[in-house]
Amino acid sequence: MPVEAAAEAVVGDGGETAYLATMTGFATVDVSDPTDPTVLVDREVEIGDRPLSNILDVSVDGDRLVVAGPANFGYEPMGFRCYDVSDPADPIPAGEYETGYHIHNCYLEGDLLFVAENDFDTDTNALAIFDVADGIERIGSWSLLDRDPGWRDRPFLGRYLHDVYVQDDLAYLPYWNAGTYLVDVSDPTAPEYVSHVADTTLEAQQGVAREDAVYGLPGNDHYAAVDDTGDLMAVGREAWATSGDPDRPGGIDLYDVSDTAEPVHRGSIDPPRADDETYAGRRWTTSHNFEFRDGRLYSSWYRGGVKIHDVSDPSEPEELTWWRDADETAFWTAQVLEPGETFVASSTEAIPRTSLDGALYTFPIERGTTVVDDGFDADSPSNGSESDGADDSVPGFTGAAALVGGAAGLEWLRRRGNGNVQD
Repeated sequence: MPVEAAAEAVVGDGGETAYLATMTGFATVDVSDPTDPTVLVDREVEIGDRPLSNILDVSVDGDRLVVAGPANFGYEPMGFRCYDVSDPADPIPAGEYETGYHIHNCYLEGDLLFVAENDFDTDTNALAIFDVADGIERIGSWSLLDRDPGWRDRPFLGRYLHDVYVQDDLAYLPYWNAGTYLVDVSDPTAPEYVSHVADTTLEAQQGVAREDAVYGLPGNDHYAAVDDTGDLMAVGREAWATSGDPDRPGGIDLYDVSDTAEPVHRGSIDPPRADDETYAGRRWTTSHNFEFRDGRLYSSWYRGGVKIHDVSDPSEPEELTWWRDADETAFWTAQVLEPGETFVASSTEAIPRTSLDGALYTFPIERGTTVVDDGFDADSPSNGSESDGADDSVPGFTGAAALVGGAAGLEWLRRRGNGNVQD
């Protein structure tokens, strides 16, 4: 189903409604019949009577939806708005908050909103915690730089808090090259460090050039989540070939966190491959967002498609399902709709200089592989060091200073030589 400017998608608790970020607002979609999804609302968002733009993330829990943005530098206003979505066809505004910093991602857990606070002006990379139960009040924060101040000497985007996931009073914080941090938020006014995992070290990063540090492996912790039990954690690495080592897109690593103080790496899921794996190549097959459910991992890989893996033995993840049509889709996330039956995936149109269309797809949960012949010659990647003229926006998504509304604006974004695209 076409959804213009689609980015993140989340599924409501009842499994009958999907909520999508749409650059200038959000859409609610009735997915009660997965074969015939229907848009209920496509709404723009304002904060302080000014339009909020560059919206890439939404989060829902129960009857509350949060829409946050902008996802990158250079836009105003900045903040989030809450909605009562007890009737998804008629969302009711339920409070707004202007932050003064952009919000790339957030996570709603009950009455608490966890926000990635990356403030370039103050050189801050922190987790901000808000109570949104009755009004909106900031009540706590936690920062990588307070614990490991040496990271302040590395590029801002190389220690960026990219996303937030919370389950059972633990926050999982992917801090790009600094690693993924587990933080106890049982007292949201005083979060405490528990442990972290990392694919590289501060010492190893000292001599790394900015482009390699921000776009290439190792590192690039982009998204993290745990399974239903909280014992298995996945860390997705959004990366491109930069002539570094390894010189390929990022995959997903699996960790045993049954002892949260001592995570242990158990296995990995490799990315699909492409003939050109650089950022500028626009073939993007790196890991993006995902979800655990009932021993399976539902994952998105931009133009690499969507996959399901059986991760009941994380040392040997088994690929069950792969669907890809790289000429038509670039998947942002995969989310279970009805356990054992269906899942949904949002496809974005924002990869620079492509002609993709935003959409929401529904899929049956079944074994099999469907890969449309898309001309990707993955047997011999020609990964050069060509730069895409990347600017100081967050690696990967919409580095435009302003977003022109509607189709004309999206076309401008596609053609822009240094437009970045990352959730």
